[in-house]
Amino acid sequence: MNRSIVVAAVLAAVAGGAAAQTAAQFPNKPITIVVPATPGGAIDQAARLIGQKLTAAWGQAVVIDNKAGATGVIGTEFVAKAAPDGHTLALVASSHAINPSMFKKLPYDTVKGFEPVVLTHVVPLMMVVTPSVPAKSVAEFITWGKANPGKVSFASSGNGGAPHMSGELFKSMSGVDMVHVPYKGSTAAHTDLLSGRTTLMFDTVAAINNHVKSGGVRALAVTTAKRASIAPDVPTMQEAGLKGYETSTWGGVLAPAGTPKDIVAKLNAEMNKALASPDVKDKLQGAGIEVAGGTPQQFADFIGSEIVKWKKVADAAGIQPE
Repeated sequence: MNRSIVVAAVLAAVAGGAAAQTAAQFPNKPITIVVPATPGGAIDQAARLIGQKLTAAWGQAVVIDNKAGATGVIGTEFVAKAAPDGHTLALVASSHAINPSMFKKLPYDTVKGFEPVVLTHVVPLMMVVTPSVPAKSVAEFITWGKANPGKVSFASSGNGGAPHMSGELFKSMSGVDMVHVPYKGSTAAHTDLLSGRTTLMFDTVAAINNHVKSGGVRALAVTTAKRASIAPDVPTMQEAGLKGYETSTWGGVLAPAGTPKDIVAKLNAEMNKALASPDVKDKLQGAGIEVAGGTPQQFADFIGSEIVKWKKVADAAGIQPE
């Protein structure tokens, strides 16, 4: 046999063995999960709970690194440029799929720059109105809103987030003329909503539910396909009559593009196990966060569908990328 062919075959076998050994020995150093947001939110909570389970399973430390800024772009870019060995991951939010419609140019390819690992969770949003609004249901609100053109305003936690885009989707599907009023975070938006300066808001169940319980705002619907665990009496938007309406803020784990498939599979299996554990489910659901899970391909398909959906919403709202 030709000597060069033999050498090539040996090298290929060695390379294949090294790759297999890498997957078998993974992780061989601490794992960093970058959370491209400030501490305390849903993706931060999910990352910390999953990290604890990974440490218990594999005996390696899992560091949670909060890198907030630019609607998640700063932290996500850091992971896109990291070594593709599975030891540096991102737990991104729904803004990951919205950002391509908000920015003319991102420092990474939203799809090709990453290997999807798992959809970790979904957070229902809740449509709430200030008490002076007479509507007690979504159908009543649509009727009332159309009878008061130019007088309806919806608050959000900022431009380009799921609360903002959920409002824009409602506007386009319901035909209610609404003016968007962005704030720097949910807390600032709540103040004007409670006082009646703004009419309504789409916010996470976890963030707004206490105001619902106290009577400060009235809940009309949640935005997910299923009712929220911590607000089971509030109908979904589809149950309330707006067929086809579904939004959420969600979280999921990404690895840098080029991360070996077997390492991605190992991460996926262990993270699904963590998400299925009763203590993790209870803690997340108690915070208004619904556990997800699934395969890397399912998460990849979900991201693709979200990018398409929010592009349509942005176009309908006349939002121009900056």
